[in-house]
Amino acid sequence: MNLREKMCASKMYNDYSKELIEARKRALLLTNQYNQSFGQPTEERIKILDQLLENHGKSTHFEPNFRCEFGFNITIGDNFFANFDCIILDCAKVIIGDNVLFGPRVGIYLANHATIAEERAAGGCYAKPVTIGNNVWIGGGVNINQGVTIGNNTIIGSGSVVTKDIPDNVVAAGNPCRVLRAITEADRTGFLG
Repeated sequence: MNLREKMCASKMYNDYSKELIEARKRALLLTNQYNQSFGQPTEERIKILDQLLENHGKSTHFEPNFRCEFGFNITIGDNFFANFDCIILDCAKVIIGDNVLFGPRVGIYLANHATIAEERAAGGCYAKPVTIGNNVWIGGGVNINQGVTIGNNTIIGSGSVVTKDIPDNVVAAGNPCRVLRAITEADRTGFLG
């Protein structure tokens, strides 16, 4: 099993390995290019995302400053928008659906360091994937921890810390994040642009 396979299989891996240090440098260079390309033609910005991310759909946009650890584990659907200062530590797969909105300073954190100090000092880490469904809105300042799935059509309130799965069609918030209520027809305003 190679290093990337270990990471995506939630196995312990060496966070200090030369391969990962080089991959982080590459991601830093590409995110710097992307962030500095703000105001450039969309095609130029898309070319950078093509190099950085595993896959992305049409109309993928990050406001400055976007940061990711590697990029090669991130898949994004169509019509994605992330407001300022998004961070994704993609040590395992991050899958984001269609029509997803991130408020400012959303963080997705997949890495966890070893519990035993000697293992941690030696670079021991493991990661678990995160999946975000379609039509999800993540409010500003939300932190999403490893191993979490957020269901379709769900809203996560600002400042939440998501530590467990959140189902479809709900409003959830808090630390830890919990379901507050279902989204119902009573929420419909009639606005369609």
